[in-house]
Amino acid sequence: MDQETVGNIVLLAIVTLISVVQNGFFAHKVEHESKTQNGRSFQRTGTLAFERVYTAKGSRESASQTLCMREVRRSQNCVDAYPTFLVVLWSAGLLCSQVPAAFAGLMYLFVRQKYFVGYLGERTQSTPGYIFGKRIILFLFLMSLAGIFNYYLIFFFGSDFENYIKTVTTTVSPLLLIP
Repeated sequence: MDQETVGNIVLLAIVTLISVVQNGFFAHKVEHESKTQNGRSFQRTGTLAFERVYTAKGSRESASQTLCMREVRRSQNCVDAYPTFLVVLWSAGLLCSQVPAAFAGLMYLFVRQKYFVGYLGERTQSTPGYIFGKRIILFLFLMSLAGIFNYYLIFFFGSDFENYIKTVTTTVSPLLLIP
């Protein structure tokens, strides 16, 4: 790979690798909580629907079992959103602009960490992270759409709005910090 190509994706690759480390942390935390709770690795005991209900209700479990199940649920919530995050991160970075996409990706990882840690406490502690994460995913999705739209403008009409789109996304991305 030549230097120019690497320069166009290096920030996206860094954010992706940080997210892999974060997923490893989440998995380790779940395994640790599970071993603490019952002395062995966590194993599912029922279907996904059963697991969802069992985790949400938590009425018949001991406090340690409830804590372990909440740990598993919050990890699963993060894992469920992970493919979507990766797709919009790379689409936005490749089709629109790498720097704002990487910044939004780092913000998403921070928010996901806040959600994961907040899940241990009250439900209200994890909700802001969840809502903020949805807003970041929407921003990355809109960046991807803008990049696709610009491609077709060039293809059909010869008009290139890439500089305008990059200026707007670079200007708007710090606004993601506003809760």
